[in-house]
Amino acid sequence: MQDAQSHAPSHAHSHAPSHPLSPSAAAAPSTPAVAARPAPSGFRGIWLPLVTPFTRTRTGTGEPVDHAALRRLVEHYRQSGIAGFVICGTTGEAAALDDAEQLAVLETVLAHANGLPVIAGLAGNHLPHTLARLDALNTLPLAGVLAPAPYYIRPSQAGLLGWFRTLADRAGAPLVLYDIPYRTGATLALDTLLMLAGHGNIRGIKDCGGNALTTQALIADGRLSVLAGEDHQLLSTLTMGGHGAIIASSHCRPAHFVALYRAVQSQQLDVARVLFHAVMPVVKLLFAEANPGPVKAWLAREELLEDVLRAPMTSASPALAQQLVDAVAAVDAAFGATAAHAA
Repeated sequence: MQDAQSHAPSHAHSHAPSHPLSPSAAAAPSTPAVAARPAPSGFRGIWLPLVTPFTRTRTGTGEPVDHAALRRLVEHYRQSGIAGFVICGTTGEAAALDDAEQLAVLETVLAHANGLPVIAGLAGNHLPHTLARLDALNTLPLAGVLAPAPYYIRPSQAGLLGWFRTLADRAGAPLVLYDIPYRTGATLALDTLLMLAGHGNIRGIKDCGGNALTTQALIADGRLSVLAGEDHQLLSTLTMGGHGAIIASSHCRPAHFVALYRAVQSQQLDVARVLFHAVMPVVKLLFAEANPGPVKAWLAREELLEDVLRAPMTSASPALAQQLVDAVAAVDAAFGATAAHAA
């Protein structure tokens, strides 16, 4: 029932359409045959970059992680059809968690994921410290490690190659590149990404680079699982042949996003388009203020956690929180909460 094969390679594109130049098509004799690329091993489906819940304190500082709420979230989402969890990423406010807190969050999720794959975020710009944290992650049964470029220092392409190859050499789980230059200040050039794709332990990319030509080239190259990281690029990435997504908006009615993904895989593109346009008002609202403020506001309305973020992050405005409730209700009115009759 899972859409993700996290460890075992897959050798068939379940989502590949019958190509008009395939032997079964009525092509002219002079038309060249097009060989299908093998599917990259790795990551598929809709992955949820889970928020980290906190408990409010009287002082308003040092809010502890709410592990009871974290368990509720994992149990809530694990039956929704998602491919797996991404923990301690941007949406999980990893920058506000110390090393011990991040490990504790990962351990709670792994203990309650019921076998669903878990990817851990690993961001840093001090190589020895990052490697020490990676060694700690290597003790956990992870499906992958999501790593962005070292932020703020803006290394050369050679420096980026060295950084990611060093992490991949040390990682016990496959590395997923996190290309997000507007947060890190470092752009991964296409040539760099293609060289990294040749490393045996680099298996995917969360694509937030904002360059459609790069996205297309990586999909065509076929060695990495290309996962949309920008929520509004979900449909375009999937229809180009991308393998899934890591998107914060899947916190709101994840079954709709899973249905959209499956519709593309089964070539029901009309269904996928209807679902995409239906959820886009929710997606826009979720990013109208700084992520994960809107996500947490909506989850608080659902009574899944307290609406608490760690400074300098702030809660979403009450007006936006109500707009989100109304927007999700509109999607529910059209499809139901599970998108059961959308497929």
